[in-house]
Amino acid sequence: MIGARAVLAGCAAFLAFVSGCRLGSQQGHAPEQPIAFSHALHAGLYEVDCQYCHAGAERSRHAGVPAASVCLNCHSQVKVSSPEIQKLASYVATDQPVPWQKVHRLPDFAFFSHASHVTAGLACQTCHGPVQQMVRIEQRETMTMGWCLRCHREIRGAGRDAPLPLATLAAASLANPGKIPPRHLEPPTDCSACHR
Repeated sequence: MIGARAVLAGCAAFLAFVSGCRLGSQQGHAPEQPIAFSHALHAGLYEVDCQYCHAGAERSRHAGVPAASVCLNCHSQVKVSSPEIQKLASYVATDQPVPWQKVHRLPDFAFFSHASHVTAGLACQTCHGPVQQMVRIEQRETMTMGWCLRCHREIRGAGRDAPLPLATLAAASLANPGKIPPRHLEPPTDCSACHR
């Protein structure tokens, strides 16, 4: 009998704890990174474009993280004596990738493509929050199904057209750029769009 009471008390304590949490959400997740990289400095103060480092965002499902050699495009000349830059250089010297910790996670059963969102004209901050102000990146949004659906419905209701993707900007300089038809945004709200 004592065992059953202990189990019930444990379950009650667990439920009390969980009721204050958002299950399935990593909102607020901000892991310490192996190199103290500041988005506030790079994306904010120096206005480095997100896609300079996250080059896959416009063309791929994953935005990707840059190879350390991309960082050394500047840091082979800038702040080379900084301990953080020296850590970076040691990863490059040993031909090891920087073991960055993932911040934004979606469940494995949800399909998401950065390319379809970036080429639709969504700013990175729409989902990732004001990264240009973050010293350490954190997941600001819930990234739940309801949160995604709310955004899709709002965009559908607004009747917006997508801008020309950066990859097609060369086409915009053609003699008749008006012949490039606009893409009307109609983000899907059916289950199979994200649960494939």
